[in-house]
Amino acid sequence: MNPHWISIAVLGAMFVLATALPINMGLIAFAGAFLVGTLVAGLNAKAIMGGFPADLFLTLAGITYLFALAQNNGTINWLVQLAVRAVRGHIAAIPWVMFFIAAGLTSVGAVSPAAVAIIAPIALGFALQYGINPLLMGLLVIHGAQGGGFSPISIYGGITNRIVANAGLPLNETATMLASLGVNLGVSMLLFVMMGGLRLKRQPAGAARGSATAMPAVGRAAHGQGGPQVYGDAEGESFGEERATARSQPGALTAAADANATEGQRWYQVMTLLGLGVLAVLTLFFKQDIGFVSIVIGLVLTLMAPNLQKRALGQVSWPEIMLIVGVSTYVGVMQKMGTIDFVGHSVAELASPLMAALLLLFVGAVVSAFASSTAVLGSLIPLAVPFLQGDAGVGAVGFIAAMAVSSTIVDVSPFSTNGALVLASARGVDRDRFFRQLMLYGGAVTVIAPLVVWLIFVVL
Repeated sequence: MNPHWISIAVLGAMFVLATALPINMGLIAFAGAFLVGTLVAGLNAKAIMGGFPADLFLTLAGITYLFALAQNNGTINWLVQLAVRAVRGHIAAIPWVMFFIAAGLTSVGAVSPAAVAIIAPIALGFALQYGINPLLMGLLVIHGAQGGGFSPISIYGGITNRIVANAGLPLNETATMLASLGVNLGVSMLLFVMMGGLRLKRQPAGAARGSATAMPAVGRAAHGQGGPQVYGDAEGESFGEERATARSQPGALTAAADANATEGQRWYQVMTLLGLGVLAVLTLFFKQDIGFVSIVIGLVLTLMAPNLQKRALGQVSWPEIMLIVGVSTYVGVMQKMGTIDFVGHSVAELASPLMAALLLLFVGAVVSAFASSTAVLGSLIPLAVPFLQGDAGVGAVGFIAAMAVSSTIVDVSPFSTNGALVLASARGVDRDRFFRQLMLYGGAVTVIAPLVVWLIFVVL
């Protein structure tokens, strides 16, 4: 068999295995990189390790460490409380508060499942108390998290921008960021109208369903929920393992919400916000390495409260990091073998470049609905390099934006981590019916989104 097809078959087997079994895809990818590299490509271990993305590893470790610090010291919950109070009893504004908070969390470095896991229990608690459609609330949380996910200092954004830069393609960080935010915001506005959001404007301010109590306390609502949370999506292991650790260790992630009242001093939270601002300024305007800067800021914050933050390093999304760097290493082996060029030229020969682009968008959407969005971005963007570099009529900036959106917007599926977290956090609903609603919506998005973003960003 052609060695290129062997490496592609192994990549497909990785997705299947990681979807069917609770095994981190990064671990499988490292093994695949070694086996394919040595047995098929004839590479030695040093050549295989040359594909290890050290800069990406540092970026992911630094950002997720800084986010863990912000979660532990109560900064995240404090911001949620401020935002909810700002709506002054306007019930219709609550879903949008949750949308933008989730977007803000992912835009400054939170892993998408972590942001949803923090916000979804709070949001769906509000939905129950104030008579808001729980499906509407859950979907806005997910779309918000995905909408903010491609800022230059975010996880998705950092990964995508490095892949594009390494491939030698034109890079427009702003275009990718705005494409993701714009599409997810547009979809959310449509959902808001279709699912009864406009009726909430006529609901009396402060009127709670069956209760005269105030809005749910953020700390209580932020506790981890039971139920399915991963559904085979390796990307979700990052937060899932933190939650498991928290159940057995006092003071870990979910316990941090209870400790916020006593340990989360306001000055420390203000310093955390200042640190996030410094990170944005240094990386966006002074082009400093985001990994090193986030680690330095995280170290300064840790020195301010070493006892509070002693578990923060354990809360770094190590499974997520393992997943991303493992897949990147395997893709590096494919690049050394010439497989990336082989596939790109093969796709271009089978169909017109526009049809090839659409095919890759559909593949990304379908795979990402069941497996890792980050793995999809890392493996499919390089496949498009050959026809994006030529005069094939497919703009690289538009295609990257379309791939970014189509590979992440499908995470509303209940088989992905974000959808599963919303399902697990729903209260006062028929779970079987709620599951079917999520599944139908996820299926519709998987079919419709690639075509829509292809028309908007690639064809037009």
